Amino acid sequence: MLAGSTDAALVLQMGHKALGATYPTDSSALPPDASLGVSTNHIVELINGRFTVFRRPTLGRLETMTDLAFWQNAGITFPSGVLPTDPRVVFDTASARWFASMVDTPPTSNRFMLAVSASADPTGTWHATAFPADPINGDFADFPTFGLDANGVYLCGDLFQSDNSPIGSTLVAIPKNDLLGTSLSIEGMTSFGALDYFTFGSILQPAVTLGPASTSETVLSMGDLGYDFQPHSTLVEFPVQNVTSPGAAVLGAVSTIDVPPYSIPINPWQLGASTNNIDDGDARMSAMVYRVGDLLYATHSTQVNNRAAIQWFIINAVNFSVVDTGIISDPVLDLFFPSIAANASGTVVLAFNGSSRTNFISSYALLGEPINGRLSFGNFILLKAGAAGYRVNATADNPNRWGDYSATTVDPVDPTHFWTLTMYPSSSTAWSTQITELIAAPLLLSVTQASTSIVLSWPAAAAGYQLQSTPGLSHPNWSLVSQTPILNNNQFTVSLPLTGSMQLFRLVK
Repeated sequence: MLAGSTDAALVLQMGHKALGATYPTDSSALPPDASLGVSTNHIVELINGRFTVFRRPTLGRLETMTDLAFWQNAGITFPSGVLPTDPRVVFDTASARWFASMVDTPPTSNRFMLAVSASADPTGTWHATAFPADPINGDFADFPTFGLDANGVYLCGDLFQSDNSPIGSTLVAIPKNDLLGTSLSIEGMTSFGALDYFTFGSILQPAVTLGPASTSETVLSMGDLGYDFQPHSTLVEFPVQNVTSPGAAVLGAVSTIDVPPYSIPINPWQLGASTNNIDDGDARMSAMVYRVGDLLYATHSTQVNNRAAIQWFIINAVNFSVVDTGIISDPVLDLFFPSIAANASGTVVLAFNGSSRTNFISSYALLGEPINGRLSFGNFILLKAGAAGYRVNATADNPNRWGDYSATTVDPVDPTHFWTLTMYPSSSTAWSTQITELIAAPLLLSVTQASTSIVLSWPAAAAGYQLQSTPGLSHPNWSLVSQTPILNNNQFTVSLPLTGSMQLFRLVK
């Protein structure tokens, strides 16, 4: 007789997955800027160059078009040579609507663009609006970010003058109810102009709040992006208040939050490269910040022991204190372009890229489980292995562009499920994206019979566990199974001969 036993730990397992966009077939953009939204019945991938809707749960493609066609269909016209860029997409469970944002790309001033679906079906009608990112000085807004709560929609950007000199960030707040009709009204919008880096931080990330309404929106930013190559140790947080009053939203007090030191991440290596030639950005929070209850979940890239690494934060959105924080690093891999999401139980999923001198750029994820008030992370699982060393438009002074962000979000149907969109090199001259369903499930030991053997298997995310056996439970004498597990397709397996007598097995740390 056979039996399996384990403790109550959660491990991360892959569910459905599908190929997203591929360069240059679906998009000619470098980089794609991976953005993902998930609803009850649909998944939307919005990247530079392509808008695609997938059917849940099988991930069959329902609709695909260029991002330009998406915005034109929603009512936006573009001058010749002007294109959309830097996408964000979210499904808002409260209003059962999809929200998408981008900016356009004229050489000097540009526009914020915002689109809202007319229903929960993203293949149906969308309504869009476009307005100057900086109506006062006509400066250019780069790297736009997006936030949403029950009260409003929030757009931010990094402002540059015509000579490419940065001058600060901008933020606009729009009452959400004004965006849910057949036309998008922005008459109630409040624009806060240029906000200096010293006071408000760099790269503002307004939070995406998908639960109950809060009294104000929270904006989080980095104290420094690290271009001085020195360690820095602050975040900046401030609230946006009174957004439902037309044109009368206000910014609350700015708070500086002390965190463990971070620095700009080193450019990663990849297999076959003669130098570290992947551009992994700076120390900004490039992926969305999520608010769950009173907690903000955020992540960014940093550097540890001469390798790119990941720093994550849980911030109290009410008193602006650090609830928990930590570093994810690896003795071999550089880790970069992370994204984070959390459910109401505090379970967290991080997705990111990793590469090294002996590894092509690949996609990974890991699970964080709250234990005694702190997040405890499991082991990496491989989402998609890179197929080649990536070589696109790189020079000695300009490494291969990658990123600029990945996306991870909680499933609105089952909060133990998460979805992520990550990049990988599908050839030496092409990137591709993959949509992956990730399941935070109890660790189970599977036991099956194969001819004259028994096969025991368990998820690769439980790499820290040992397989033990005992002949009975009346006087159990657990001993370590001596066979070395074989890792294949994110599963550990051990094959043992049938003995004809009772054996029980368990996994323990």
